[in-house]
Amino acid sequence: MPFRKVAAGGPSGEEWSAMEWWRQTKITALERSAAALEWVARRRGRGPSGPPHIVTGLEGEKVGFFYLMRNGYTVVARRWSSNRVRGDLDLVAWQGQTLCIVEVKTRTAHDIAPAEFSVDSSKRAVLRRLTRQYVRKLPGKTVPHVRFDILSVYLIPERENEIHHFKDAFGWSDGRREWE
Repeated sequence: MPFRKVAAGGPSGEEWSAMEWWRQTKITALERSAAALEWVARRRGRGPSGPPHIVTGLEGEKVGFFYLMRNGYTVVARRWSSNRVRGDLDLVAWQGQTLCIVEVKTRTAHDIAPAEFSVDSSKRAVLRRLTRQYVRKLPGKTVPHVRFDILSVYLIPERENEIHHFKDAFGWSDGRREWE
């Protein structure tokens, strides 16, 4: 289908479908390229190393990264850290005008407690402190709307990856219950 100049009012349904198809195609190409580079690295003995739970966590973050991109987010940082606060922000993304801080929890099995339950009050406090540091480094004086999300990623062998996205899972204070 040939691409046409879009009027100022925005793309029509047909043009929007073509643009969305192209965006998804680019994301798929990026994902396949990353997988090919990882394959080459493993063949050369330079694959992911470290304790298995760290390698699993990094794989889950990669799955979460592509999940967010496929769903229209603009991911601007992975594993962002500050020299003032211990810890890191797994994924930092924008959805429109909203800054989304995404904590990724990865499991290789469905345990008794879901993965998202491991984001307890102390982890939420660390994420809030890190987010304050991140927002201070943004250009401009206005503070964007911030949303804290949790992605539960299940990488169960010989099954398709399973992702549960909890948008606005918690706020700036613990005055409200999680996942409501």
